[in-house]
Order: sequence, then structure tokens, then C-alpha cells
Amino acid sequence: MKKLAAPFVAEADRTPAVMAVLAWGEGLVEMIHRQQQEMGHLKDEVAVLKGENKRPVFKPSRMNEDAGNATGPDRTQNGRPARRPGSEKKSKTSQLKIDRDEVIEPAEPIPPGSRFKGYRDFVVQDLVIESRNTRYRLARWETPDGQTLIGQLPQAVRGGHFGPTLASYVLYQHHHCHVTQPLLCEQLREWGIDISSGQMNALLQVGKERFHSEKDGLLSRASA
Repeated sequence: MKKLAAPFVAEADRTPAVMAVLAWGEGLVEMIHRQQQEMGHLKDEVAVLKGENKRPVFKPSRMNEDAGNATGPDRTQNGRPARRPGSEKKSKTSQLKIDRDEVIEPAEPIPPGSRFKGYRDFVVQDLVIESRNTRYRLARWETPDGQTLIGQLPQAVRGGHFGPTLASYVLYQHHHCHVTQPLLCEQLREWGIDISSGQMNALLQVGKERFHSEKDGLLSRASA
């Protein structure tokens, strides 16, 4: 089995995650290569036991190697493909929604007469997880004829003290990611959510008949 060369990754794209994936891929290719060799040896041993000849061994061709070392209009001196004009890679973060801009000035004093040349943008993606507690103050009025008028809760939060985003997160983590109820309780409490085991069970079970019926319907159609 011919070994595959590692793909070229530009210096700007060599993040720890990318390099970890490349290392994992190289290890996987090496493991497959060793298995191919072992399978070949086993086939040779079986052939000998049957009185047959071993597989012929061919020396690797140097044509690809020579071609890889050749230089030309489509290759640089180090053998890597040269980029064509206008084929520069677009920024991977150019389409991201920017939530906050933070301007950082140089640490060194700026000499008088210096000209401002714009910004070099560096986008950092992050995740903000925090509790958000809303107190709904339902106004109460008494009419002249003795009736009481009171404000109504939004439809999304009626019937419970936990918002739709929290409930959706709990359902997703438990049913899709298989996170247990005790771990979910512990995680939410660490984030500042006051929730008991009984309330967690109610979030997952009470009033979720439609959710479970839709889930079971999807699973049945997928297995059909």
C-alpha cells in the first residue's frame, strides 16, 4: 500500500486542533499500512503452505517522486503547489456575526506624526454560559365593580419556573447526548440554577408526550 503524503497546511491555519487532526490521520494511515503488510505476509504464508509461489515484489516507482521534485510554473522551489492569482483563501471567520469589538492599541508609545493605517482583525470565538433569572411582575388591578385584572405570563414560560432555553438544553443533553439527570443537576447548579432532582425529572417527563411521540415516530421511520 502506498503511503499518502500529509496534506499541506498553510502556516496561518496550523491551529492546535488542525495539527491534532492531522497527527491522528497520519497515525490511522500508518496503522492501515501495517495491517496491509501483515495481511500480505499472511497471504504469502498461506500460499507457501498450498505449494504456491509468493506474490512478486515490485520496487516503488520513482516517477511520482521525480515529478514531485520538479519545478515549474505550477510548483514552487520546495515542491508545493503555487497559488494562482486570485485564488487566495477567504477568511474562515469573515461570515461570523461579531458581537463585540475591542480595540487594542500598541503597547509602545505612538510617536508624533505617525499615521493610522487601520486595523488587523483577529476574531476569537467563545461561548458565554450564564444563568439569567427574570422576575415577571404581574400587575394586579381591581375594577370598580370588584373584579381583579392581572397580567398574564408569556406563553413560553407558563406552567413552570424554568425558561424554554433551559428546558431545551436539558432535553437535548439527556436524550441526545445521554447525560444523566444527576450530572445535569450538578452542572446547572454550578451555573447558578437552583433546581432539585424532582424539578429535573419534571422537566424531562411532564408534558413531553408530544416530544417523545415525535421522537419515536422518527426512529420508527428511520428503521423501516
